[in-house]
Amino acid sequence: MTIAVTGATGQLGRLVVDRLKREVAPEDIVAFARDPAKAADLGVAVRAADYARPETLDAALAGVDTLLLISSSEVGQRVAQHLNVIEAAQRAGVERIAYTSLLRADTSPLALGEEHCRTEEALRASGIPHTLLRNGWYTENYTAAIPGALAAGAFVGSAGEGRIAAATREDYAEAAVAVLTGDGHAGRVYELAGDEAWTLADLAAEVSRQTGRDIPYRDLPEAEYAAALESAGLPAPFAKLLANSDVGASQGGLFDDGRQLSALIGRPTTSLRDSVRAALAG
Repeated sequence: MTIAVTGATGQLGRLVVDRLKREVAPEDIVAFARDPAKAADLGVAVRAADYARPETLDAALAGVDTLLLISSSEVGQRVAQHLNVIEAAQRAGVERIAYTSLLRADTSPLALGEEHCRTEEALRASGIPHTLLRNGWYTENYTAAIPGALAAGAFVGSAGEGRIAAATREDYAEAAVAVLTGDGHAGRVYELAGDEAWTLADLAAEVSRQTGRDIPYRDLPEAEYAAALESAGLPAPFAKLLANSDVGASQGGLFDDGRQLSALIGRPTTSLRDSVRAALAG
């Protein structure tokens, strides 16, 4: 069985490939990358594949049995790009697809949900057996802000008291590998989230505890938070998207207590304490 991973040079893709090599022979793994040179260190076969260039996808998917479609990072273009991959998978005779969607994509208050829902619809229409990995938020989405919060003396956001059941990319990568290498996952929809739910005030308190400094959380209106992100150097559309996601978190969009992620990986998900410790050490 040949397993292919799209976006293999991305932060999640690299983790998936690395963990796959512990479960299956490296020669049975194919890494897809827009720039194959950036994947040369992965230790598996690499094929050029660009979501936005359909002419690259047929050759890339030749002989692939199982495909992990990691969602494109180009928000606003995802549906067309994902459809390119799905249609090429049909032509290539791919037997199964696992797709990294969004937690409760069909009811999510996050604007990100729409593109994921449309991709899920395309997968259903394709007739290819598939598994939806509806990933919640990555803990790293927030721990990456720790250096800035320490410099500014506070965390800022728009999540209010919303509880965020985040997990690390490593946790989600393990779940993807469990689905790619296991049986009985076709047709399943997994709502994946961390065992532990916390607010941004809880994150600030944990950082304060581990650093010995008083780092509070300041909640901002959505527009003000988006402006703050933009002033920090983020492109305006991405800043607005992140602020919208925080507001979605305040409405419960990033909370789930079903523990399907820890059930898939056979261990508890990584704690906030350990994630903060790793971020401070790194």
